[in-house]
Order: sequence, then C-alpha cells, then structure tokens
Amino acid sequence: MALPGTVLGFGLGGFVDGILLHQILQWHHMLSSAGSDTIGLRPYPPDTVPGLRMNTVWDGVFHVVVWLAVLVGLALLYSRVTEARGRVWGSRALWGWVLVGWGLFNLVEGVVDHHVLGIHHVRPGPHQLWWDLGFLALGVLLAVGGWLLQRGAVPVGTAPSAEEARR
Repeated sequence: MALPGTVLGFGLGGFVDGILLHQILQWHHMLSSAGSDTIGLRPYPPDTVPGLRMNTVWDGVFHVVVWLAVLVGLALLYSRVTEARGRVWGSRALWGWVLVGWGLFNLVEGVVDHHVLGIHHVRPGPHQLWWDLGFLALGVLLAVGGWLLQRGAVPVGTAPSAEEARR
C-alpha cells in the first residue's frame, strides 16, 4: 500500500496546489517568479497577456505531470488489491500513505521550485520566505501525520509482498 498510496498522494497534492494556489487564489503560476529565479529565465509576469499565456502553458504541463502521478498511483493500487476493494478505500493504510505522498509533494516542489530554482513562490511579496517555509512545514506535518496514521493500520485485501509470501 505504501508505493501506490504515496504516488497517488503526490499527484493529488499537486492537484490541490495547482487548483487552489495557481487557479483559484492565483497566488502564483509555474513561472511567476521567472526573471528573478536562479536559472536565468526571462520574466513571464502573470499580469501581462504574454506572461499569463506562458504561465498557463507551464501550469498545464505541471497538471499533466500530477495527473500522470495519479494514474500511476491508481494503477499500482489496482494491481496490488486482490480482494476487499471497497474496504481498501476506507483503509487507514491507504490514506496514511496518501498523506505521506502529499507531504512529499510539498517538500519536493517547495525545495526545488521555491528555493533551488526560484521559479515561483507560494505567495510572492514581502513575506514570501515565510509562505515558502510554511508550505514546507505543511509538507512535514502531512508526511508525519500520514506516517502515524498508516503505522497501526491493518493491511486490507492486498497481495502479499515477496517476504510475506515466503513465510
């Protein structure tokens, strides 16, 4: 359940980020800090039509990647669930690992895009470092909370691992 849940959570966490922060709140887009980034991109200000067009394309590429992560997570889950499919969806193990994956999304995306590349920030402006650090802290809380949630879960309807099959 760990790999399918983590991959699924990574993709779902990306969708929450893209839909909430990019589209609904419009705090940032994929390249909204281009021009002040660490890799030398030309600026694509989202308050201009050409800049918004470029940001929309890269937001779309981002959504394709997280959509593929969701599909892969679902395929992995489907391939491993052998019985009690209905109970799996209510399983603490699955949802714990989904939270771990979401937390990992925040940590990877936050470190790479906000800090290393600097291509965007959670909420640009005078307190952008605090918003970026808060995003990382949320990632840690999600990952730790998910880990704790799945720890005591009873496996439900999954194929045994190779080690369990040898026993």
